[in-house]
Amino acid sequence: MSAGAAATAAYVVAALLTVMSLAGLSRHETARSGVAYGIAGMAVALVATVVMVAESVSAGAVALLAVAMVVGGGIGLWRARVVEMTGMPELIALLHSFVGLAAVLVGWNGYLEVEAVGPAQTTVAPDLLAIHSVEVGIGVFIGAVTFTGSLVAYGKLSGRMKSRPLTLPGKNALNLGALVAFAALTVGFTVAPSLGLMIAITAVALALGWHLVASIGGGDMPVVVSMLNSYSGWAAAASGFLLDNTLLIVTGALVGSSGAYLSYVMCQAMNRSFLSVIAGGFGVESGTAAAVEGEHREVSAEEVAAMLGDASSVVIVPGYGMAVAQAQYPVADLTRRLTDRGVEVRFGIHPVAGRLPGHMNVLLAEAKVPYDIVLEMDEINDDLASTSVVLVIGANDTVNPAAMEDPASPIAGMPVLRVWEAKDVVVFKRSMAVGYAGVQNPLFFRENTSMIFGDAKARVEDILKAL
Repeated sequence: MSAGAAATAAYVVAALLTVMSLAGLSRHETARSGVAYGIAGMAVALVATVVMVAESVSAGAVALLAVAMVVGGGIGLWRARVVEMTGMPELIALLHSFVGLAAVLVGWNGYLEVEAVGPAQTTVAPDLLAIHSVEVGIGVFIGAVTFTGSLVAYGKLSGRMKSRPLTLPGKNALNLGALVAFAALTVGFTVAPSLGLMIAITAVALALGWHLVASIGGGDMPVVVSMLNSYSGWAAAASGFLLDNTLLIVTGALVGSSGAYLSYVMCQAMNRSFLSVIAGGFGVESGTAAAVEGEHREVSAEEVAAMLGDASSVVIVPGYGMAVAQAQYPVADLTRRLTDRGVEVRFGIHPVAGRLPGHMNVLLAEAKVPYDIVLEMDEINDDLASTSVVLVIGANDTVNPAAMEDPASPIAGMPVLRVWEAKDVVVFKRSMAVGYAGVQNPLFFRENTSMIFGDAKARVEDILKAL
């Protein structure tokens, strides 16, 4: 069997492993095996590609490719080992930018090998040159939008940029104009390829990607990360067409379509328009929440322990603050302690809790919290009215009643966990500062709400001691 035939067979295996990976990642119980399938699929694809390339290039080129793989793999392993779970969302956004940049470089390489040298100097058939030019333009466009959009998402998630949406005058017209310009430039490039048009396509796409994500507020950033995951898949698929690589096309399309569907599901859960989010907030006006007045009531760890000791049912609602404090381990201990006392303990997870889809689920699984007591918002919301105590640990926007009661709020219409319906609510926070979406939460001033301030991990440990 030739190396090319062996590589093709390996690509089929890698594609099947990718499908199995996506299927495994859809459930808590099979997530580990899903990750393992994905790693195996990528390893098979890399080895097959190197073997296939080795047939047509020099030994020096193969050595250079091996060095690049070792260096890149080493950096990836290092970052994966040192990153905290709180830094995972921005790391993923940054990795998406690498995929976009790779697609841009592949597109430019295609241009330099074909269009820049002319039809007489290339192996591309004359009747396929126009198709190749379209592939170059689309590949560079998708990659550049993914690259700058992911960098902006990284900046917002890491706190290097403000989370508030950018509202330039006529922002929707700017986005539409960029799309029209891209279409016109691509047509011109297909008819008469030139370096100037190639640069113009790249510049327009880079600017559009930056503006699209900058125009989306922090409250919608988990959807944006999912959306950029989809973009990175389509960018990989576009690179596959340019490189004539079937595996890139198949896996890119799988990642692109699954990411798009996840974004759609999350938009449904947040009562957001899918089209408006991917179009940079098209048709969405920035609201101004009504001023919140009142006094909050602070309680001690001992008082919270007394509440929990008298409770028959407890629901814990985690948020990004739990991840920051790494409080999942004492929270798991608290869950076991209360369960041993006969208290029914469950968790309520909002679809966008944290800053990444599934962020809280991963943290709780890491602390060995049983899967069967970790419930989604729709599964737990109707039970909150009959719950004795709700512990809100580091969550803010996902439990904000303004989403249901204040039409002018920036998060108006977003489904939230109705924790205020419980008998008692205890909110763990470092301060009275607003959440990631920049909106004050009237929950903090309700009669049945108590605040416990400080590091969430330390406060939960204090409650455990008091119990």
